[in-house]
Amino acid sequence: MTHLPVPDASGIYTFPNDIDRAHAAHSASLAARHAAGDHQVLELTAPYDGAIHHIEYRTPTGWPVLAIEPHHDDFALSASGTFLARPRPLTVVTVFSRSRSVHPSAEANYPTEEAVSELRAREGAAALAPFGAARRLLGSKDADPPYRAYEPGHLDQITEGLRALVAQNPGAELLAPAAVTRHPDHLLVHDAAVRLGCRWFWEDLAFWSTYALAGCDHHLFNTRHGSRALRPELVGITPVVLDKVTVLRMHGSQMSPPRKQNRPIRHAWTVAADLLDGGLYAERFYRTEH
Repeated sequence: MTHLPVPDASGIYTFPNDIDRAHAAHSASLAARHAAGDHQVLELTAPYDGAIHHIEYRTPTGWPVLAIEPHHDDFALSASGTFLARPRPLTVVTVFSRSRSVHPSAEANYPTEEAVSELRAREGAAALAPFGAARRLLGSKDADPPYRAYEPGHLDQITEGLRALVAQNPGAELLAPAAVTRHPDHLLVHDAAVRLGCRWFWEDLAFWSTYALAGCDHHLFNTRHGSRALRPELVGITPVVLDKVTVLRMHGSQMSPPRKQNRPIRHAWTVAADLLDGGLYAERFYRTEH
């Protein structure tokens, strides 16, 4: 791959047409391989609009990972590029798998919690297909706005539910959101993961108005984490960024207009542009220091 599009300088959802053209050409090349019988290329159908996409399956190797995501989209938004670039045996646990939150353009077609939850589950499954990931749904209901602090008893309940799944995946490295947001679901999952001994966290991208263009709200982050030192880590995803676009087409198939599905790519570029030369794409993680 000799050229990748670089986002323009303004607007969180704004891209030049380059990224769409590059992704279309990439997808067409993969579709030709699929049609020729290449079984390493998967055909994916976007759950909401039925659009067909193609992506190369990743063969996982190495130390297994248990990723604990608050909602069906959080792993795809925040960490999927890293696992496309460095595939590992993966189990993804979705804590809040019941929801009424759907894009306004889809509300008429998905008016109930059951319908929304089923759509989001299909989007999550499609997004995880290239990773060969196992999926576990904890079955909790996500928080409704206006958001309030989570109840301590709810944290206890979620922690125990997760503890049972951790026991089923002995030796797996735990990965969870760093919770640089004000969303109670993200804070709860982060705190539960810390209780379970998690030391590796992704930068969660759910609350754009907080820090999207700045890369990270450092004051909020430092206030939350206090003296517990977190060491930042960047993982380059430039070689796989077009495949990540495909993953985002799966997880966000309900999003309208479609360019909004690119928002994590925009954020990944701004994060890397602050720290690296050349306009590379990267995902940011943190580890606790001992």
